[in-house]
Amino acid sequence: MDQVAAAGEAERHEQVMADGQSLCVYDWPLPGARDAVLIVHGLGEHAGRYGELARWFQARGYAVRSYDQRGHGRTPGQRAALRQADDLLADLAMVYAIYSADLPRPPLLLGHSMGGLVALRTVLDGRVTPPALVLSSPALRAHTPTWLQRLAHGLARVLPNLPLNNGLPADGTSHDPRVVAAYRSDPLRTAQVTPRMADFIFGAGAACIADAASLRVPTLLLVAGSDRLVDASGSRDFANGAWATQQLTTRFFDTLYHELFNEAEPGRSQVLKQLGDWLGRVRV
Repeated sequence: MDQVAAAGEAERHEQVMADGQSLCVYDWPLPGARDAVLIVHGLGEHAGRYGELARWFQARGYAVRSYDQRGHGRTPGQRAALRQADDLLADLAMVYAIYSADLPRPPLLLGHSMGGLVALRTVLDGRVTPPALVLSSPALRAHTPTWLQRLAHGLARVLPNLPLNNGLPADGTSHDPRVVAAYRSDPLRTAQVTPRMADFIFGAGAACIADAASLRVPTLLLVAGSDRLVDASGSRDFANGAWATQQLTTRFFDTLYHELFNEAEPGRSQVLKQLGDWLGRVRV
């Protein structure tokens, strides 16, 4: 699966996890870079959607890696399905360790939506300790009604990989109609979720909020105030719980939609300005 990319495009290869699952890994290398970032994508999407953000990081001296989480993108297997409830956490820990071994120093970790949840839970569990963490619209709380969350919990025990519609509204991703159109027509996107994955998201989100006071890594939390895909109140509650740690910087964008890095201008530039300023403060 090794693939040499054209200029500016990602190189792709496979990494095999401990249980034999292979993941599609994307690299945007930067020869001589001292810094790097590992990006974790959200539910239903894939790492290939982060090329523009990767090039933004490259322009600031970062090499970039991302990967298609199991059940997503070019990674083989049933869509949005898990073998074990903590598969996504174990995968991130292994991908991060392998990437770190090839770098002069450990990479920054950035997670969006479900990827933000996975990144945060992996850090709070002590599976990885990045020098800094960026969370974009993390899925710490869902708009899903409580009764449906309870149903997902029950189904996770008896029909864990039953294909269901994830219900994510495409027009809630961005104010930019080009982003919405590309999202809808993307052949690598999936609209599925399974009870085990949904139950993981609901449970891990609540656990992250409960454990906010244990945050020990410098973290930037970027919150879309008009988010229709995740409930931004989860990020607010996490921020309140993590305030005393003095590790968290929170930036709220009241009118922006879920995909902050893909928003219409001037929103996108405002988000990237906040990210760039924060990186300048935490970069060693």
